[in-house]
Amino acid sequence: MILRRKDLVVRPLDDPDLQVQPASIDLRLGREFLTFRSARLPLIDPADPRGLQDYTERVALREGEPFILHPGEFALGSTLEWVELPHDLVARVEGRSSLGRLAIVVHATAGFIDPGFQGTITLELSNLGRVPVALRPGMRVCQIAVYQLSSPSERPYGPARGSKYQGQRGPTPSKVHEDLPSSGP
Repeated sequence: MILRRKDLVVRPLDDPDLQVQPASIDLRLGREFLTFRSARLPLIDPADPRGLQDYTERVALREGEPFILHPGEFALGSTLEWVELPHDLVARVEGRSSLGRLAIVVHATAGFIDPGFQGTITLELSNLGRVPVALRPGMRVCQIAVYQLSSPSERPYGPARGSKYQGQRGPTPSKVHEDLPSSGP
């Protein structure tokens, strides 16, 4: 089993008998969320780094408190587990079927985890259904499937390539403004 490799880190892995599936590892939901203050949100401008700070609110739940995701709502959450991938492994994050059957989606487009990534995984949570759903910190919310590359990545994710989300802890807002050309003089 690939989990026996010392260079693949998933911690804390409190219940391996429950979390390690036949071809994936279940990860649990953390306690912090970023929600959008849509009443004050005329638009999101990817070129404005202040925009997401001004229009998002960090929500930290107390012990036993659920996060209620309303129909049509979008929020950023994160995994409780810290994940480190060596240079010869890549992973995919997917929602769990049990939550998908409640109309909960855990990622919109960011399902790929590059070789060399280290951090908690930010989840793009959406409720596609018609009724609110209570999400509880510590519940198994997603799964990662890990794949062996034929050779180690020559340019893994990390500081050497300026990777924006390396070492993230908790839900991390978009840093797409760092990709855009500056509009200075």
